[in-house]
Amino acid sequence: MTWFSLFVKRWGKVTKFLSLFCLCLFLVESCSTPQQPNTQPLSSSANTATGDSRITIGTTQKPRTLDPADAYELASLALVYNMSDRLYTYEPGKTEIKPQLATALPKVSPDGLTYTIPLRKGVLFHDNTPFNAKAMELSIQRFIGNGGKPSFLLKDIVASVKATADYELTIKLKKPFAAFPSLLAFSGVCPVSPKAYEVGTGKFKPNIFIGTGPYKLAKFGTDSLQFDVFDKYWGEKPVNKGINVQILSSPANLFNTFRTGAVDVAYLSLEPDQIRSLEQSAKTGDWQAITAEGSVVSYMVLNRNQKPLDKPEVRQAVALLIDRPLIMQRVLYGQAQPLYSMVPTTFNVYQSVFKDKYGDGNSDKAKQLLTTAGFSKANPAKLQVWYPTSSPTRALAAQTIKALADQKMDGMLQLEISPVEGATFFNKITKGFYPVALLDWYPDFLDADNYIQPFLDCPKGSDAKGCQEGGSQSQGSFYYSETMNKLIAQQRREQNPEARKKIFADIQALVATDVPYVPLWQNKDYVFARKGVSGVTLDPTQNLIYKTIKK
Repeated sequence: MTWFSLFVKRWGKVTKFLSLFCLCLFLVESCSTPQQPNTQPLSSSANTATGDSRITIGTTQKPRTLDPADAYELASLALVYNMSDRLYTYEPGKTEIKPQLATALPKVSPDGLTYTIPLRKGVLFHDNTPFNAKAMELSIQRFIGNGGKPSFLLKDIVASVKATADYELTIKLKKPFAAFPSLLAFSGVCPVSPKAYEVGTGKFKPNIFIGTGPYKLAKFGTDSLQFDVFDKYWGEKPVNKGINVQILSSPANLFNTFRTGAVDVAYLSLEPDQIRSLEQSAKTGDWQAITAEGSVVSYMVLNRNQKPLDKPEVRQAVALLIDRPLIMQRVLYGQAQPLYSMVPTTFNVYQSVFKDKYGDGNSDKAKQLLTTAGFSKANPAKLQVWYPTSSPTRALAAQTIKALADQKMDGMLQLEISPVEGATFFNKITKGFYPVALLDWYPDFLDADNYIQPFLDCPKGSDAKGCQEGGSQSQGSFYYSETMNKLIAQQRREQNPEARKKIFADIQALVATDVPYVPLWQNKDYVFARKGVSGVTLDPTQNLIYKTIKK
């Protein structure tokens, strides 16, 4: 990836991160063409749980746009996901892809550069335009060429896309990338009607959506949306009569709205104490709590360019100090699971390397390493731990880790907690301002590569100066390893899953030795549903699947 695309990626992640707390207000423009939905706010009857087989979903997620070529926040992508199809999709709860608008997995050329994809026939867009390879070609070209927030996902990889037959798409890559089919499952890489959309820098349509999915957009208001079932949908029809989405102004309002029965389903975003309260009530049968293993990981960044973290013994001592079960108990109320690799447990390549090498709360060994590195109670290793002020969870995690150091390290490791405003935090981390930082990561696509390459790849750097341009520089660790660069390139070329799995094992082992990051926890996703509501499931990328919900 180029430095610019990595910078854009970092800010895309920032936007997703902040979306859990306060997304930017969205200015809804009135629409007048026949293809565009009515943008008047829904009536009160559409905003409450109903008995007409429509499902009302409550959320605090306010979408910035519905244009798939520009959607890069959870709020927007969740809506696009439910109104669209992609070439490939995921089984609920799994990270393996399966064909959707494609009829088979791609045929890949021996050099790994050409992907030939057969397409489904008999599919219509919401405006009755037929779907074919030309429409898919335009949609992908638009995703790349219009310059939206997620465009780098394909721009850095795709050399060309062409309809080579009415129902055959051929994509050529700039360089081999074994995880490419998973990128084609990204919600924004969906076909849109060629009659309604065009290719051109900045030519976005944020207030409409015309795709091929099971729902079409009926109404779009500032605090509510309405999805109606698309009666000409090619696949299995939704089991409900439609969806009403009610956008609440705060987690407290979402919590209270669900408790009073005004919405059928509540999802994103509730505070940990609210989740705990709703979970307790669910045990007595008041409503249902549905959990799923999440794909978001939280971790600690260790900047090897700042003293004393230039010494590997200090980074390893920090890894030994971390007590994940304690963090689960005191910070997360059990609403996450301990993580011992930068790759989450949702992938079969996961290796618990940090558990095997460091365990949890091993303060005695941490002190031994610090002594070896020349530190003592009289000459302590001092570190500042930074985190964005928008994250109360990270504030509590930082305080818990500091308390561990204060209680267990006999003054040999001293931590200072330093919160900073979010925009400043993400601007300065790429410049190396912070020795230690607490962050989380929302994957763009579900492949282990997306937890490795953006963190560890460094095409420009040296052992002496660290990473000067690349993934680890953008993340703030400034890690540089020529061995790691070669391993990343190997797994990206390797088409054999078992051989690739072995490379990922080597990568994870090297991370545990060099410790540019310390994995902390992997989130759990929570959805709450009223009694009598069924079919509530989550996509592995955190999307609530609308079409299976019924009451």
